[in-house]
Amino acid sequence: MRPTNPTSRRQSRAPLRYLYIGCALTIIAIVSIVTFLLVREHDSAERSAARSANNIVQLINLDVQRNVDLYDQSIKALIEATQHPDFQRIPQSLRYRVLFDAAITGPFRGDILWLSPAGDIIADSHSYPPRQANFSDRPNFQYLRDHPDAGLEISAPFHDRIGNLGWCISFSRRISSPNGQFLGVASGALQLAYFAGLFKSLTIGKDSNVNLISEQGLFLAREPQVPGQDLIGQDFSQRPNFQRVVREGSGSFVSTSSLDNKERLYTFAKVGQLPFVVIVALSTEEVYAPWRRTVAFVGTATALLCLALLWLCLMMGRELRRRLSAERELATLASTDSLTGLANRRSLDRTLRTEWARTQRSGKPLSVLMIDVDHFKAFNERHGHPGGDKALQQVAKVIAGCVRRPADLVARYGGEEFMVVLAETDLNGALIIAETIRNAVEHQPPYGDDATPVTVSVGVGTHRSRCGLKLEDLLASADLALYQAKDNGRNQVGFSEERLYKSNDRS
Repeated sequence: MRPTNPTSRRQSRAPLRYLYIGCALTIIAIVSIVTFLLVREHDSAERSAARSANNIVQLINLDVQRNVDLYDQSIKALIEATQHPDFQRIPQSLRYRVLFDAAITGPFRGDILWLSPAGDIIADSHSYPPRQANFSDRPNFQYLRDHPDAGLEISAPFHDRIGNLGWCISFSRRISSPNGQFLGVASGALQLAYFAGLFKSLTIGKDSNVNLISEQGLFLAREPQVPGQDLIGQDFSQRPNFQRVVREGSGSFVSTSSLDNKERLYTFAKVGQLPFVVIVALSTEEVYAPWRRTVAFVGTATALLCLALLWLCLMMGRELRRRLSAERELATLASTDSLTGLANRRSLDRTLRTEWARTQRSGKPLSVLMIDVDHFKAFNERHGHPGGDKALQQVAKVIAGCVRRPADLVARYGGEEFMVVLAETDLNGALIIAETIRNAVEHQPPYGDDATPVTVSVGVGTHRSRCGLKLEDLLASADLALYQAKDNGRNQVGFSEERLYKSNDRS
């Protein structure tokens, strides 16, 4: 029976385990670092796009604020002129120039009107004499009429009713007498096409858009426009994205558009103190396109690197397994008898020292069996060395089959002699095993044309914990018992425990 050493096997596998663990940790580290860098790059791409969009928002805010201020200045100039003490003494032909000399002109800028307390047009920047129309039904006119302390009032989007300006918004102020009496309204109209023209001059990328919405959620302008839809004047106040814009005031977020269900990066801000919100919606496909190309390149390179590292690890593991296997084979050869396959003398000596030290610590018994093949020299002369070798191999196989505990050791002691080390086994147990071996060998079929089978003699030596006993005394006891068995006729079991202890007592 060959000894097995689980600790040695675990230790021999440790380098291979460390190699695989190291390889796995290296791959995990590489993937983690690359993932971290790609996530950071993703955030950087989003922040960069948000900064660019915010710059666009600020440019739009400045332009819109400037135009609204110009309108307000024109309206204030009209009001100041109407309230001048000498205004009524100015000839009718000069009043038009006095009223509208400060009025702004240019593309998409509409008319400036002076409305009477009844809502009729008193003066018109686009026509002299003024056009005929009444605006008393307009909400902003009614609000200014009813609120003496109102400031600049900006209307909801409306279609121009006296010209061809299309969609407009108006900027209006109340005209009051010194004692607060309502004298009418000064109002200027701005075409919403102005915002579309402003937005067209901006480069924002494919599938992106710029929007202007009032704080009440009314849509004012968008570029590019949605094909087949006129969004101006539609109420977006209940849309989730707009509610978030109103709630946060300014900033950026990624969300899905309620118009076309596409994901976009929304950057938004309020236009100064005006009731307008500018929203730049950039397509995330465009925003993250460079990042996705980076992910594809870096991901492929990382995957190839990890595969190469894994392949190298597997190759090294295979070579290490071969090396460990060769080392185990060498260790086995160094501790195994080449003829019988049992442990050799070197392994036997090591095991005896180990078990002797253990029994000295634990106080448990230790037994050894010394086994010798009977009349082996005569057998060798009859059958030659090849026959003798086969007989020894058969005997070794039988002995190993009778010793089943992993902790026990069966070894070739030398020539035709064998030894069995029985850990934690007393004399009675050792005698049973010895008799089992003797009987099993005797009942093997005869070799060749021999009439008698091969037999063995067994000597048993047992140690109990006693002060002063040495390992050599135990081996001498087993050897003495073997010679007694041979002297008594061979093919039997002998033991010399009594003599052993008497010798020990004398010491």
